Amino acid sequence: MKKISLLIIAILLVLQLSAQDTATIYRKLDSIAIIDQKVMMPMRDGVRLATDIYRPKGNQKVPIVFSRTPYNFNTWVDGKMTTRTLEDAYAAVSRGYAYVVQNERGRFFSEGEWDILGTPLTDSYDAFEWMSKQSWSNGKIGLIGCSSTAEWQMAAASLNHPALAAMVAQGFGAGVGRVGKFYEQGNWYRGGAQQMLFTAWLYGTQHDLYRPRLPKEISQQDLQRIQRFYDMGPEMPRVDWAEKLKHLPVKDIIKNAQGSTGIYDKMIVRKPNDPAWFQGGLYHDNMPMEVPTFWFVSWYDVSSAPNIALFNHVRNTAKKPGVADNQYLIIAPVLHCSYKRASENTVVGERSVGDARLNYDELTWGWFDMLLTGEQNNFKASNPRVRYYTMGSNKWQQAESFPLPNTEMRSFYLNSGGSANSRLGDGTLSTKKPNAKSKSDTFTYDPMNPVPSYGGNVCCTGNAIQGGSFDQSAMELRKDILVYTTEELKEGVEITGFIESTLYVSSTGPDTDITIKLIDVYPDGKAYNLDETIQRLRYREGYEKEVMMENGKVYKVDLTPMVTSNYFAPGHRIRIEVSSSNFPRFERNLNTGGNNYDESEGRVVENSIHHSAQYPSVIRLPVIKAGK
Repeated sequence: MKKISLLIIAILLVLQLSAQDTATIYRKLDSIAIIDQKVMMPMRDGVRLATDIYRPKGNQKVPIVFSRTPYNFNTWVDGKMTTRTLEDAYAAVSRGYAYVVQNERGRFFSEGEWDILGTPLTDSYDAFEWMSKQSWSNGKIGLIGCSSTAEWQMAAASLNHPALAAMVAQGFGAGVGRVGKFYEQGNWYRGGAQQMLFTAWLYGTQHDLYRPRLPKEISQQDLQRIQRFYDMGPEMPRVDWAEKLKHLPVKDIIKNAQGSTGIYDKMIVRKPNDPAWFQGGLYHDNMPMEVPTFWFVSWYDVSSAPNIALFNHVRNTAKKPGVADNQYLIIAPVLHCSYKRASENTVVGERSVGDARLNYDELTWGWFDMLLTGEQNNFKASNPRVRYYTMGSNKWQQAESFPLPNTEMRSFYLNSGGSANSRLGDGTLSTKKPNAKSKSDTFTYDPMNPVPSYGGNVCCTGNAIQGGSFDQSAMELRKDILVYTTEELKEGVEITGFIESTLYVSSTGPDTDITIKLIDVYPDGKAYNLDETIQRLRYREGYEKEVMMENGKVYKVDLTPMVTSNYFAPGHRIRIEVSSSNFPRFERNLNTGGNNYDESEGRVVENSIHHSAQYPSVIRLPVIKAGK
């Protein structure tokens, strides 16, 4: 009898420990869903992609919410059950949807070789085809995701699969190759200069050429078993990116960090117009886009301007009935993919922008209900075409288009007595054109002592940069930053839209960069950054060719547009900073005219910004006219 009692106790202990290992959300999901994990979805070339499927119990046909990702969604990580995917699945299934999550080709349990954005593009079409033909599918698919889980959506939409009925794309800039004035090739470039976020990101994302691989014939049952203790996820040592991104040459940064050998080695040598950018999963504006889409952008993301430009492009080019009318945009005052982190007092960097909360779940599911189930809800009646947050006045606003219809592009000209170096200099910003006597401003750019990135519109750089809005006033004491500031504003002014800049530049080097920041200066002198951009001057005539400069010759340079919505209150001042580096947000130009990615030594140059009647350097700000 005693032995039986001990056996019962042992069994109860095992059951208790098992229950502790099983997350509550899994038990809730299991009560309403058919859970089918590690389905190996076949692609046309025989490669299988690991897929987890969660769908309502019963025989009804349901719409599908599909999420493809390069990240690890395995239910078990380090011997513990994870909950995020299960929570997303429960949210979908409890509303009558199937939720399908899949790893890109070559990631984790998915077979094949990984390339950024999951090439070949046919994987998307094949996945849509497979899902839409399942007995439990109603034939309609919606896509959802943020960052790398959203960036593949646009190119996939261009394939025009009939089942793809709606998308929710959030923080999706790395999927945009070229749109309008923006030629970023998936955020790899800005103005022809490399954005270094991908160096840090690929260190932790790319799979090594010699990673362990599972046999192709492995069964679903074996995958379900081994996922409990083997998630195929390498655990990369932490890297001090604030230090490692300084390494030269740039092409060896990951190698110097003892990272994996992978696609970074191929990507770092690509020029902006390399044919390889046009062969993968990037979306370019010569591709069709005929899918209703709910776009989510944030002011302090790495690609706010090209993201908004893509929204406009789709509205202007869609040919199918109802597609242009089914494009909606939200722009929030947060960092990359941080929409739900907004609070009653949202602080982005160190600047408080007020209560920036929205009910994103309600918005998302209202969108899907309208387009995937045919529910006659009030989504269109209750949601403006564009909902954007204006910082400074700290409020949500709405419009039918972006830029706003009542926008006046107002020119502010750079001027000085020739000493705009630092905020202690004599640089001014005024609506008055400079006269013939206006002098140019010159600064020394040493690539071994670049202007450090401080806050900004960035993501994914580890400890190298903290994104957001920070007081730039201490930074502005550097002599290699030219500072141009308006007088104190007597009346408040709202700036909402794209910001255009034309500068006249000369240099003692064959190539250099020009950087610019837009700043809101408070009455106490604090100077908060709003947006920033850069232009590599060898690409000033376009990205199809490299044209070096002649020593001392003045060149007209149109910078890639910035974008923001900010209310400059009375007593505030509008400021721009001009320099030649913003590192490590952007790689340093070594000023030699060489490849830059394979060089270890730089050249010190003297760069000049000209502002005169002949060379009217100007920034054009989108001022919202009174009476809005």
